[in-house]
Amino acid sequence: MATGRNHRPATRSRGIPEATVARLPLYLRALTALSERSVPTVSSEELAAAAGVNSAKLRKDFSYLGSYGTRGVGYDVEYLVYQISRELGLTQDWPVVIVGIGNLGAALANYGGFASRGFRVAALIDADPAMAGTPVAGIPVQHADELEKIVHDNGVSIGVISTPAGAAQQVCDRLVAAGVTSILNFAPTVLSVPEGVDVRKVDLSIELQILAFHEQRKAGEEAAAAGSGPDPAAPPVRAATSSRKGPDGDMPAVMPA
Repeated sequence: MATGRNHRPATRSRGIPEATVARLPLYLRALTALSERSVPTVSSEELAAAAGVNSAKLRKDFSYLGSYGTRGVGYDVEYLVYQISRELGLTQDWPVVIVGIGNLGAALANYGGFASRGFRVAALIDADPAMAGTPVAGIPVQHADELEKIVHDNGVSIGVISTPAGAAQQVCDRLVAAGVTSILNFAPTVLSVPEGVDVRKVDLSIELQILAFHEQRKAGEEAAAAGSGPDPAAPPVRAATSSRKGPDGDMPAVMPA
């Protein structure tokens, strides 16, 4: 068993590095915005700025797709949208199941961006019997006892887990056993999956803690620049894991010492 995201070869079957694959959705989002404004072509510099990368890296990434642009003209926006969508597998309809229909799961079910990006929410699943039959985003919630049948009947290969931490691994195991090979995990825990299963983890609390670190560092730099230094009366701040329970279970936090 492997913990967290599987260790895969550095490149995919067509020789595209994983780092490039991770940037393709950024390019696609920027290109889609240009397409919606009927912009026919875009330079590498303009597109790189919109995607938040440097232009040299963008040109290198596009070379893996066989797109080199036209000197003095740039890249054809519509063709790049098609090309990247095809490479990401978004030219087909991907059925997705969401397991755990609490506040976060319901918000994901109501997210309108899935359909426009090649994904269809095929089913919503929850372990609470009281939720069964309740419509969320127009889709009736089904009980977790039906998980395997739902996955099989809908040909699902992508599962979204938005359960509390304590239930996530069991849900993951059942999804994998039912044939799901890609999982998007919102639960605040690391999942163990067999080889051949991809896991992407989204942890909002960790992202906020990283932002808190940068805010603290910026405040310290500003104080140093002003010549004031740290406040001697302020308690030291260190990273500590609290024992507080959040809505999804244990939630580590940065707390004063």
